[in-house]
Amino acid sequence: RVTVVHTSGTTEGQIYIPEANRLLMVACLAMVVVFRESGNLASAYGIAVTGTMTITTILSFWVARDRWGWSLGRAGSLVLLLLFVDLSFFSACLSKIASGGWVPLVLGAGMFTIMLTWSRGRAILAEKIAAATLPFDLFLADVEARKPYRVSGTAVFLTSTRRGTPTVLLHHFKHNKVLHEQVVILSIVTDAVPWVRDEHKLRLKDLGHGFWAVTAHYGFMESPDVSDILRRCRAMGLVTNTSDTSFYLGRESIIPTRKLAGMANWRKHLFRFLSRNARSPTDFFAIPHNRVVEIGMQIEF
Repeated sequence: RVTVVHTSGTTEGQIYIPEANRLLMVACLAMVVVFRESGNLASAYGIAVTGTMTITTILSFWVARDRWGWSLGRAGSLVLLLLFVDLSFFSACLSKIASGGWVPLVLGAGMFTIMLTWSRGRAILAEKIAAATLPFDLFLADVEARKPYRVSGTAVFLTSTRRGTPTVLLHHFKHNKVLHEQVVILSIVTDAVPWVRDEHKLRLKDLGHGFWAVTAHYGFMESPDVSDILRRCRAMGLVTNTSDTSFYLGRESIIPTRKLAGMANWRKHLFRFLSRNARSPTDFFAIPHNRVVEIGMQIEF
């Protein structure tokens, strides 16, 4: 989770990431120190450019097939023609790997490994959390049977899934054995549109027994704001007071183990490092810092 600033209201992929920009600055300074003269960068530049051309051509095949609806023969013939040209240039530059061409290859492989590890790790983590999720009707039946003490105020539990009972809510109920008078299960969804109209931004559902499900939709040009969501909920009939509301977030502690398959052990440690350094959801969702309660969960990975 990093800071993402969308710079286009029409193209979702045009973004600015401050953290990545700072890393690029450090990388550029390091390149100046190591290579010293622009002429020494010729080998690295050649492989970087021809490699980018080759990768772009390969990716264009999937774009032509999935987005443009081209037939296999039409897309394949065009890509093969372009690949013949691109690979000719790229193969001619391979002889310069030892003289500096290794730099873009190492940097590219490193960034690709980080992105793939994060994507795969989040997918595995989501699967493990989903497998441990309790259906909400069973949770509600358990609440009715136990009749726990209900403290005054509102508790908002943020969740990334709209199915079942949020894990953070289960842990809270298991260890604290109390619930608030009002419990709001909030999921925030970013749609593939720049902005979401106000009338489509919020869905509110009364689950009974003081439980509410809220789904907030935002466009990729918008920044989620929990205070704004609660204000909209009040307009729709959910009585809340920000000063009397607690926000519960889950913080997963990744425990790498060799017992579980899915990723190599070194990638599990890399994913744990990335998770520890991800941006806090408190800042990402503009949650009041003095109203946040984080519940830690250890997950074997």
